Amino acid sequence: MRKIDIVEVGPRDGLQSEPEILPTDSKVIFIEKAIDAGIRRLEVASFVHPKLVPQMADAEALIEKLPQRDDVSYIGLIMNERGLDRALSTAIHEIGMVVVASDTYNRKNQNVGTDESVAAWKSIGARAKENGLRANVMISSAFGCPYEGKVEVDHVVDLAKQVVEAEPAELGIADSIGVAVPGQVSELLGRVREVIGDIPLRCHFHNTRNTGLANAHAAVEAGVTYLDASIGGIGGCPFAPAATGNIPTDDLLYMLDRSGVETGVSLEKIMEISRWLESELGRGVPALLPKAGGFPTGQVA
Repeated sequence: MRKIDIVEVGPRDGLQSEPEILPTDSKVIFIEKAIDAGIRRLEVASFVHPKLVPQMADAEALIEKLPQRDDVSYIGLIMNERGLDRALSTAIHEIGMVVVASDTYNRKNQNVGTDESVAAWKSIGARAKENGLRANVMISSAFGCPYEGKVEVDHVVDLAKQVVEAEPAELGIADSIGVAVPGQVSELLGRVREVIGDIPLRCHFHNTRNTGLANAHAAVEAGVTYLDASIGGIGGCPFAPAATGNIPTDDLLYMLDRSGVETGVSLEKIMEISRWLESELGRGVPALLPKAGGFPTGQVA
């Protein structure tokens, strides 16, 4: 049986784009429920300026309240050295940095050009590892940019060569605005694999144009190790127009389970968390599985 590790990004990438700001204690419950369902890696916070992303303003307070377990790893997103300084003051286990494939979007997202972010990542990755943290980097908008349009494969491959010089624990490839289709995913991951060697690949897809799950399947076929997903399908990206729709952990699990791919995560418990989220947010979530349920048992009522 094949195995894929799911990285739950709902507590960070999910909640950061929702209009509601969940109380810190509710976030703790959210994360604890995800762990109980079998999730073992979670993006829990973003160390960015609270005025830019007020939903993440409680990063330090949240991490202080999280259960510390040997089998669970918490990831914090950072954009610069100041973010790393904040992360190092907490009990976070991993840091993840984003380098945007298009210069315009990188400036919108991080106030610097792509080349500057690559240089910052190399310094940040080294500092993080020196301080005992797992350090990851993700190339975002790898398939398209809301400001520049198409992103060429050769450009992403070149960026991959540059960022892996800092020896990340994994390399992420993100379709931040949900424009990719499966053929592009297969092509890009194949090309990237040729230049990064044995470094594990992680993919992050959005379902903005209803291709997210198909892209996730293509990534599995291409041999990725990790897939990002958000319970209930909440979230998106606050810095890109109309970039809604993380792929739902619920719907992804159904596809993987029925395809014979092992995750170690309970679909039933994830669906229960989605229903709990609906009560916390005061509205429905995009995921379909909490509405439709799992595979029918065939029992006649």
